[in-house]
Amino acid sequence: MRLLKVATCNLNQWAMDFDCNLKNIKESITQAKQAGAVIRLGPELEITGYGCEDHFLELDTINHGWECLKEILVGDWTDGILCSIGMPVIKGSERYNCQVLCFNRKIIMIRPKMWLANDGNYRELRWFTAWKHKDQLVDFQLPSEIAEAISQKSVHFGYGYVQFLDTAVAAEVCEELFTPIPPHAELALNGVEVFMNASGSHHQLRKLDVRLRAFTGATHTCGGVYMYSNHQGCDGGRLYYDGCSCVVMNGEVVAQGSQFSLRDSEVVLGQVDLDAVASLRGSISSFQEQASYKNTVSSVLVPYKLCQPFSMQMSLSSPLKINYHSPEEEIAFGPGCWLWDYLRRSGASGFLLPLSGGADSSSVAAIVGCMCQLVVKEIDNGDEQVKADAIRIGNYTDRQFPTDSKEFAKRIFYTVFMGSENSSEDTKKRAKELADEIGSWHLDVSIDGVVSALLSLFQTLTGK
Repeated sequence: MRLLKVATCNLNQWAMDFDCNLKNIKESITQAKQAGAVIRLGPELEITGYGCEDHFLELDTINHGWECLKEILVGDWTDGILCSIGMPVIKGSERYNCQVLCFNRKIIMIRPKMWLANDGNYRELRWFTAWKHKDQLVDFQLPSEIAEAISQKSVHFGYGYVQFLDTAVAAEVCEELFTPIPPHAELALNGVEVFMNASGSHHQLRKLDVRLRAFTGATHTCGGVYMYSNHQGCDGGRLYYDGCSCVVMNGEVVAQGSQFSLRDSEVVLGQVDLDAVASLRGSISSFQEQASYKNTVSSVLVPYKLCQPFSMQMSLSSPLKINYHSPEEEIAFGPGCWLWDYLRRSGASGFLLPLSGGADSSSVAAIVGCMCQLVVKEIDNGDEQVKADAIRIGNYTDRQFPTDSKEFAKRIFYTVFMGSENSSEDTKKRAKELADEIGSWHLDVSIDGVVSALLSLFQTLTGK
C-alpha cells in the first residue's frame, strides 16, 4: 500500500487584502500539517484574491504577491509538505495566472494556466495571457529578493508535472478541466496519480452537480486522486464563491467541504491508497494501450517520498454520499453568506430595508434573517472570528455576544413599511408579521405627507 494524506481547502480571501489572505493561507497549511497531510492545495490566485480585476495590471499587485510567498518560504510552512499556492506571475512581458508549487522551502515548479476563463462573469484574458508552450518547461529567473531569501536563482516554468520517488503530482487549473481536451487525460497516461485543481468558481444554482460530475468523470476512466480547492465568500465584488473543496478518487467522492459557510478557512482531508489507482489503470486495457504511445510530458524530479506504508492506525477515506443543498437552501444561504462578508468588511453597522410586504422586499428580508441565523450557528460552533465580527457590528458590551438570531437581527437589521393611501392593510400586516418573525427593528411610517409636499413643491416650481 502507498498511503497518502492530502489536504485541500476553502478560503475566504479578499481582493488585495494581502495580510488577511496570507493569514488564511498559513492557517490552512498549519491545519494540513497537524493532520499529517503531505500535499496542501489552495484556491486559484489565493495570495491576491481572485477578484482584483484591473489591479492585476499594477506591478504592486505582483510584487506584494512575491512578498507574501517569500514569507511562506523562509518559514517552516512548506517543510515536509507540497504546497500549491496561487498567484499572478510576470515572465518577460507577459502576465500569467500561476500555481506555484513549493516544497521544503524551495519552489519546485511554476505552472501557468493554459486555458483562461473568459465567458459569463469571467474576464481573465483582460489581465492574463494563456501559456501556449505545452512541449517544454523553460527556465524562469526568480526575483532577486526571493532568490536571495531561499538561495535559489531559477525554477522550471510551464506545463509539466512533479515526479516524486513514489508518485507523480500535477496541477490542472480551474477552467482547464472543462475544456474539450483537458490536461489530466494526457497527464494520467504519463503516470500522474494526483491532480490538483485550484479554482475561483462562483455560485450558480445547481452548479455543484456540474463540478462534481466533472471531477468524478476525470478519474472514473483514467483513475487517480483529484483534489479541488475553491474560494468561499464575497471577495469584494458581486459574486459569491461557494467553496465545496473536495477529494475524489477513482470516480468516487471521498471528502467534501461545505458549500456555504462563514468561516475564513476550512481544510478538507483525504486519506487514500495510491495502489488502488495503479490497480484500476492496470485493469483497463484501453488505458494501457494509449499509455504505450503517449505524448511525453516534461517533469521535474524531486528525490523525496510522499507516501507511507501500510499502518493499522491509518484508515482510508471511504466514498461519501454527496451533500447537496435544496434549491431553496442555495437561494437563502448563498446571498446570506455574501451579505455577511460585505457587512463585516465594509465597516457598516447594519442593513436598512424598505419592507413593503411584497415578494421582492420580503425575499430580501428573509435572506437577511437567514444570515443572522448562520451567524449565531457559527458562533455556537466556536468560530471566534465570526463572534468577534458580530460583537463589533452588533455593538455588544460586557462580554456579551449573539446567542439568538432574532435578538441579533434587532441590532443590525432595520425595516420600514412606508405606507401611503395606495397601500393595503394586507401588505402592511404581512410586513409586520415578517419583521417580527425575523426580529428586525420595524417601523410603520406614512409617507402621504412627504408625497403631498413634493407634489406641491413641483407644481409651485413648474406650474404644471
